[in-house]
This record gives sequence, structure tokens and C-alpha cells, in this order.
Amino acid sequence: MSARRIVTVLTHTRPQQVDPSLRRLVAAARAHDVTLRFDAAETRKLGVQAEAGVIDCDAEWIADVTLCVVLGGDGTILQGLRQYAGTDVPVFAVNYGEIGFLATLEPEDLDEFGFERAFAHEFDVLPLPAIVFEAGGGNVHRAINDISFHRKVGGRVAQLAYGVEGEEVGSVRCDGLAVCTPAGSTGYNLANGGPVLAWGVEGFGVSFIAPHSLTARALVVAPDDTLTVSNRGREAVDISVDGRPVCEIAPGEDINARFEHAAASLAQLPGSSFYKRLRAKFGRLSS
Repeated sequence: MSARRIVTVLTHTRPQQVDPSLRRLVAAARAHDVTLRFDAAETRKLGVQAEAGVIDCDAEWIADVTLCVVLGGDGTILQGLRQYAGTDVPVFAVNYGEIGFLATLEPEDLDEFGFERAFAHEFDVLPLPAIVFEAGGGNVHRAINDISFHRKVGGRVAQLAYGVEGEEVGSVRCDGLAVCTPAGSTGYNLANGGPVLAWGVEGFGVSFIAPHSLTARALVVAPDDTLTVSNRGREAVDISVDGRPVCEIAPGEDINARFEHAAASLAQLPGSSFYKRLRAKFGRLSS
């Protein structure tokens, strides 16, 4: 007899919206020898009740799971990917967000590709890279999508510089700067006019946010090169990881970022491709 499988569940902030899929997930778990694990925050939010062998409430985040199921948008999917970065746990996501570029499928697709098939790992796994940097106090931060540097709200225009392998590439007065992985290149980077990087590209993109310059250009950095971002201004600049504020970079301070290969695992339907996803989510690349 095979060991019982354990699956972590994450949902976004509107529990009533995901309720139909959640009930379907619980029913599939009950029928297929799967225990669903909800941490304390998810237990309170969803109002789930413990059920022997099926639902584990107020559980700790530990890595002895076989799958992470996300019912939510890209923000929640990124939470799951960061949580299980460095493990072999794939993230299988049903889109309940605005775009859901990272989602495995849409809610209506569950009729054809149900949770039963997800439990059986009948999907492809796409390894996603990350960008890693260390901030003050030795705290290590990992971004699956992007790191963004922003001037303080109401503060002065930032003066940010970046260099590669010790060679300065650019220094620009701007509202900020974004450093993205290929998976994150369709987010902040795309809005900045940066290049879209197909999944599988080795390297990360750098683009300025509202540069006060006619010559600032985006750059794609080789994966084995270290990127240094420097605050040349007179005020601290906020740093966000995947859209979440985490710390700041003080005047005169540098942040070194590096590319991390195969940091996280994203479940994909068999036959999916980046280009199909790009067209489905953003339409044709034309006016």
C-alpha cells in the first residue's frame, strides 16, 4: 500500500470566490488517499475543519509534501514558489487572479484536468530560476519574478546605478529600477518597456522605472554574472521582492544580485508552451 500523499493548499484573499474549487479539491482528496494541509492563516481564512486523514488544520510549513495547490492569482502562486524554492515540490495553480500568467489552468479547465490528475502528477514540471540577493543583517531574499527598487513615496527622484562584474553600465535619475527573471519579464519589466524573455532563457533583465533620460536602455545580464545596484542618491530607496516590500537600500549602499538556476518548480499542463501562454494572456504582440 502506497504512503498517503500530503498536499499543501494556498488561496488568495477572497475565500468565497475559490469555494467551488476548494470543495472539489477536498472531495478529490477524500477519494484518493490525499491529506490536504492548511496552515493557521489558511485555516482561519477558509474556516476549514480538521478531518482525519483528509484535512490537516493549523499545520506548520514543512517540506514533506508532494504538491502545493494554489487557488489564486500570480501573487499567491509566487508565494508558493518562494516557499518551496530549493525543493522538488511543484506548484499546481488554478487561476483566480486578473492575469494568472503563472497559473497551470483556469477554473473551467478543472472539468477536463481535475485535481485527481494533479495528485497523480500527470503534468509537466517547468523549473524556474530566481534572483537572490543579501540585504542588511545578512537576510537573504529570493525573487521568482523580480526585484524592484523604488524611490520613497513623496521623496526625491532616485539616482540609481547598476554594474555587471564590477563594470558600471548605467547611472540614471529615475523613479526606480527592476531586475527580473524570464518568468517575471512580463510584469514590471514589460511595463517599463523591457524585453520579454521566453521561459528557458538563461539570464535576467534590468530596466529603469520612469527614467529621466532619453538614452536609458534595458539590459539582459548573463546568468553567471553578478549584478550590482547602487544608490547614488541622498535618500533611501525601497526594495520589493515579487511586489512585496522587504527592505531598503541606503544612500551609498550597494546590493549584489545573482541568478539562481532551477530554484522552483511550476506545474504545467502537458503540451503547454510559453508562446501559447503569452498569446492567451496578453494577445498578439501587435497594435
